[in-house]
Order: sequence, then structure tokens, then C-alpha cells
Amino acid sequence: MTREEKAIVIQDLTSQLAESPSIYLADISGLNATQTSDLRRAAFKANIKLAVVKNTLLAKAMEASDKEFGELPEVLKGNTSLMFSEVGNAPAKLIKNFRKKSDKPLLKGAFVEEAIYIGDNNLDALVSIKSKEEMVAEVIALLQSPAKNVISGLKSGGGKLAGILKTLSEK
Repeated sequence: MTREEKAIVIQDLTSQLAESPSIYLADISGLNATQTSDLRRAAFKANIKLAVVKNTLLAKAMEASDKEFGELPEVLKGNTSLMFSEVGNAPAKLIKNFRKKSDKPLLKGAFVEEAIYIGDNNLDALVSIKSKEEMVAEVIALLQSPAKNVISGLKSGGGKLAGILKTLSEK
């Protein structure tokens, strides 16, 4: 690979790093061709971009990026696959589901909404991160709950009150 080609790859990676709110680094070495194909297919269905990159080029792209990746460049050893996603927990769910069949991919690290996660032990925490849409739905449900309780209380209370008045008037 010539210097010009490397510069182009670094530039492309830098722009992808800048555009994506969720970046996962995983180790998919040890997967056979069928498993790798299945992982790529599952990533495509989940709207996750999966790419295998050279560690040195990715480190240079992280350095050139405006984002602060902290300790993430330190995990760039061995084989590294990049996963880009708009939804913060989608790659973590993909990795967790794929591990039901295999012990790979291993999570090296992740950059999700300005937070950095290092190591495979953070996979469960990343799976439990809620997306923006899930958070909005949860807030709306929480806001509707008291109103629904008040309305149902008024409806049932009105029936009880009318029954009590009717009973009292009959006596």
C-alpha cells in the first residue's frame, strides 16, 4: 500500500469516526469463512457497518479526529474489526447474539455517545444502554402513567359516589 493510498484510507476512517456516534472495536479472528459471512450479514440487517482495518491506520485516524478517544487506541493490538452504528447498543446486541453460537467476536472497546468502554467485560453494560427512541418512549410512558391513574380514579370514583348517594336516598 502506497503512502497516498494510506493517506486516503486514514482520511476515510477519520470522516467515518467523526460521523458515527457509536464505534465498536472487536476481535473476530478465529471465525471461519461461514461464521464471518454470517456476522457480516447480521450486521447489515442491523444497520451496522462492519470493516476490518489496520491498527496503525485506525490509530492515526483516531489521532486526526476531533473526538477524544482516551484509552481506546491502546486496545489496537491483534486483529481489529470496526463496527459503526447510529444506535448505541446495536453492535453490543449483535455481538451478544452471535456469541450464542461461537465464543467470538470479543469486544475490545467501544466509543458510545462520548463515553469510552474498554474490555469485553463491559458488553452487558453496553447491551443495556437505551437508544434515544427507547428513552423518549419510556419518558412518555412515565408521564402518561399519573394522568391515567387520575382519570381512572375519577371514573371509578364517580360510579361509587353515585351508588352511595342512591343507597342513601333509598333509606
